[in-house]
Amino acid sequence: MNRVNIFIDSIEKFAKSKIHDYSLTETNFWKKLLQENESLWSKKIRKVSGKRILIATSTGGHQAITPVESLLAVALTLRGAQVHLLLCDKVLPACLQATTTSFKDQSEFPQYGPQKSLCDTCFLHGINTYKPLELPIHLYSEFIKHNEQKKIDMLVKKMNINEIKNFKLHGLEIGEHAFAGALRYFARADISEEPYSDKVLKRYFHAALTTAYVTNRLLNKFKFDCAVFHHGIYIPQGIVGEVARSKNIRIVNWNPAYRKKCFIFSHYDTYHHTLLSEPVSKWENIKFTGKMEKKTMEYLKSRWFGTKDWIWFHEKPTIALTRITDELKMDFNKPCIGMLTNVIWDAQLHYKANAFPNMLDWIIKTIRYFIKRPELQLIIRIHPAEIRGTLPSRQKVAIEIQKCFPNLPKNIITIHSESQVSTYAVMDLCNAVLIYGTKTGVELTTRGIPVIVAGEAWIRNKGITMDAKSVNDYYRLLDELPLKRKMDNRMIRRARKYAYHFFFRRMIPINFLKHIKGWPPYQLKVDKLDDLLPGSDKGLDVICKGILLGKDFIYKDEKYEK
Repeated sequence: MNRVNIFIDSIEKFAKSKIHDYSLTETNFWKKLLQENESLWSKKIRKVSGKRILIATSTGGHQAITPVESLLAVALTLRGAQVHLLLCDKVLPACLQATTTSFKDQSEFPQYGPQKSLCDTCFLHGINTYKPLELPIHLYSEFIKHNEQKKIDMLVKKMNINEIKNFKLHGLEIGEHAFAGALRYFARADISEEPYSDKVLKRYFHAALTTAYVTNRLLNKFKFDCAVFHHGIYIPQGIVGEVARSKNIRIVNWNPAYRKKCFIFSHYDTYHHTLLSEPVSKWENIKFTGKMEKKTMEYLKSRWFGTKDWIWFHEKPTIALTRITDELKMDFNKPCIGMLTNVIWDAQLHYKANAFPNMLDWIIKTIRYFIKRPELQLIIRIHPAEIRGTLPSRQKVAIEIQKCFPNLPKNIITIHSESQVSTYAVMDLCNAVLIYGTKTGVELTTRGIPVIVAGEAWIRNKGITMDAKSVNDYYRLLDELPLKRKMDNRMIRRARKYAYHFFFRRMIPINFLKHIKGWPPYQLKVDKLDDLLPGSDKGLDVICKGILLGKDFIYKDEKYEK
């Protein structure tokens, strides 16, 4: 019996007794499908000799990850790749599986980490998903030595919070990812007032260092051509990426997209970064037909109600002007400037493009500016994902505003996150809209609404928006408000072309993930193994070519328009 099997046997009885409902859908799915297609699968496994690919899942209990990454493992193997898998086997003292909502007793995680409540069922789900594939599975514990763990323990004990935040190991941004992991755990951008902030941050720092050692040794032992893993930030995925980049190993990160059955893939780094720097040459010269423009605008209108998406935040948005006016108690005949926030803790990594150190600083400075401009109405729409997202924020923008401004003047109106008022309907009535990191800027510009970008929004650098390069530059743009005119037709068409690229070319459809209610919003659906061979699914082909050959993750939807 090998080491993996021994480990499974030791936790299986325990896992079955836990309250956590970790579905083994992928396990049963792959076991049945591969048994039904045993000859094809056995033949492919025996003959693999192509690129060596690491699928670094790590957190096997993340049920939004394993359906996609197990599908990639099979599809890449069918294309001749040598696929290896990586799983944490209860080694990490913290990871993205842990959040405050995971524990009834908030003292449990700081004291015991995820091992007491999460690790057994997490590992069991991951190993049972991948074991039927009969591909090499590597465990974290195999690549970290006892003396290294002791060194990590000593380092973690002597470091304070500020030292951890700025800590680098051989140039790797260990501290930045550890801090991002702690922010995600608390669902806050400021954790200074959290009673267990020190202990939690040190757990994530410990986990980051452990991941660095594990990944470094694994990548030294096996010469991988490419490492594939979800998201690319937080712990442990962010550190896996840091180490792989330091060794010049190609990285592919992915994330579920907004449209049903669609995913965003990116080379080298998380899409949070790569969509900012993507050259405009990737899309500005495509032939943009009237049919493509109509398709784009019809889809964007559907986003008001989420009918074509599996990620949205309003069931029944309020779009009637009279009802909106009554709720907000304001006069839309006066000049209105919209302001769209993000979830305050989300993806808080360093972005060179930011004019402000963080989103909250942007919000406070913007309000102070508009207090001195009473002739303009500032409408602050707080992101509904604060309360309706998969991880509700524990630090609310409205509360942070109230701390600085107990009594806002009448010209500054706040739409709270729980409000059903349609963001789109309100912004449609604005002279211009201010954004920090929201992708809504992509949508608003298609309707001719001028957008000023202060942060890392993906619409930045596309030749469509007014992009602030500094705080003073931002103020200069605000001084021009209200604008005398909206965007011209040429710029609107450019915005629509980019929106088409963003929603229909960068969001790649995979037909083998069926939309379902709940979380995750999809599950595997493959009728026969042959369906995963090259040529059967255009989106899957684009993804596999990107992973194996470094091709662009662009689904050329315009070729398939009928």
